[in-house]
Amino acid sequence: MSYGRPPPRIDGMISLKVGNLTYRTTSEDLRRVFEKFGTLGDVYIPKDRYSRESRGFAFVRLVNSMLV
Repeated sequence: MSYGRPPPRIDGMISLKVGNLTYRTTSEDLRRVFEKFGTLGDVYIPKDRYSRESRGFAFVRLVNSMLV
């Protein structure tokens, strides 16, 4: 379901699932950690539908410099 947004451009990106996160972890926290490894595409932290709290994992997309 797109919720009115077009799908993100993911050509040339590598997606990583990051697990075992605290519920207080923010996308900015993950950006600071992963920007050391290359150009970030985006960070997505899924939230519980009802409580709106983090579900304890995230997806980080990095630009694959081998494909660019």
